[in-house]
Amino acid sequence: MDSPEPDETLSEAFWSVARHLRHRTRVALEPWDLSPSLARALSVLSRHGDIRLSVLADHLRIAPRTATEVADDLARLGLAERHPDPDDRRATLLSLTSQGAATAQAIQAARLAEGELFFAALSDTEREDLARLLRKLRD
Repeated sequence: MDSPEPDETLSEAFWSVARHLRHRTRVALEPWDLSPSLARALSVLSRHGDIRLSVLADHLRIAPRTATEVADDLARLGLAERHPDPDDRRATLLSLTSQGAATAQAIQAARLAEGELFFAALSDTEREDLARLLRKLRD
C-alpha cells in the first residue's frame, strides 16, 4: 500500500483503502470465476434463505430487472434455482442449490482469510478501534 500523501484527506485515505480491499477481494474470488455482484448475491441468499427477486434487489441495491439477470446467471451456473412461493402462487422465490451453498461458504471463508491478511498490519487494539469507528459511521 502506498504511503499517505501529506495533504491526503481522510476521505481520500478511506477510498484508497477501500480500493485496495476491493481489489484483494476480486483476487480472492478468482477461483470461482464469479463477479463481485454474483458473489454478493450468493452471500445474501446464504444469509437470508429463499427470497423473492425484489428482496434480493433491495439487499443488493440494484434494479429489479438487474436482480432478474443476477438470478438468471446464478441459475445458469447451477448455484441457485427458482421455485414458486408457497404463500403466493404469482411470486417466485430464489434459493441456493447445494452447489451454491457450498460455493457461498467457500467464498465467505476466502473473504474472511483475505480480510485477516489485509488487516494484519494493525494491532488488536487498532483493529478494535477501527471496527468501533466504522460501525459508528455506518450506524
